Amino acid sequence: MNKIGAIILAAGKGKRMNSKTSNKVTLPLHGKPIISYAVDLLIRLKISPVIVVVGFAKKSVMDALKTRDVVFAEQKKRLGTGHAVLCGFKKFSKNITDVIIFYGDDSFFYRENVVNKLIDTHLASKTSITFLTIEKPEPFGLGRVVRDKKDHVIKIVEEKDATEKEKKLTEINPALYIFKAEFLRKYLHKIPKGKISKEYYLTDLVDIAIQNREKIKAVRGGNIPWRGVNTKEELEEAKRLLSLSQ
Repeated sequence: MNKIGAIILAAGKGKRMNSKTSNKVTLPLHGKPIISYAVDLLIRLKISPVIVVVGFAKKSVMDALKTRDVVFAEQKKRLGTGHAVLCGFKKFSKNITDVIIFYGDDSFFYRENVVNKLIDTHLASKTSITFLTIEKPEPFGLGRVVRDKKDHVIKIVEEKDATEKEKKLTEINPALYIFKAEFLRKYLHKIPKGKISKEYYLTDLVDIAIQNREKIKAVRGGNIPWRGVNTKEELEEAKRLLSLSQ
């Protein structure tokens, strides 16, 4: 029997927002905090527990979710998304078999049917990692999904590391994942520290899975709306896109 838990990452500083007292995931989007869209979706899907990883301006996040049934985990040192997942993962009991991971600032477009499709695919195919991909006609600045001739994912390449051919790809990784808990126990501690950033990145788990011949699957979500929020301008665009999608 599978028991799915969830982790929402909400510890980052969001430097480009220039906020010193509030985390960007608490900014209002159509009348409610950005992060509450992810929490409410997971609650509707009856996924429990929901672990929210807090760090920068943690009180603002905890206050925004004080009426929600969530568990908080603190990332005391901001050492990247891989480290944040490790902080959240420690809160799970051993009966959790699979873990779905959302980012707190970009999950407001996800719908139940998309997440259910991801979960169903993951459980049916018995993969170590299952993640969503979407099409972005103008994917500037986003990680591209690279597939081989048999349509298998061979890597996710960040734009700064992409070849000219890879930069023309429009299938991107919006960072919605499901992992086998067993896989996370085995490999979370093996994520390498970034040479420049000195941080541990969640996306490196895809490379680790490929290197170790673990089974992974990417589920195409098509051209669904999606918008990460890192600046005030992107927040305004998110409001516009959300209005169009309702």
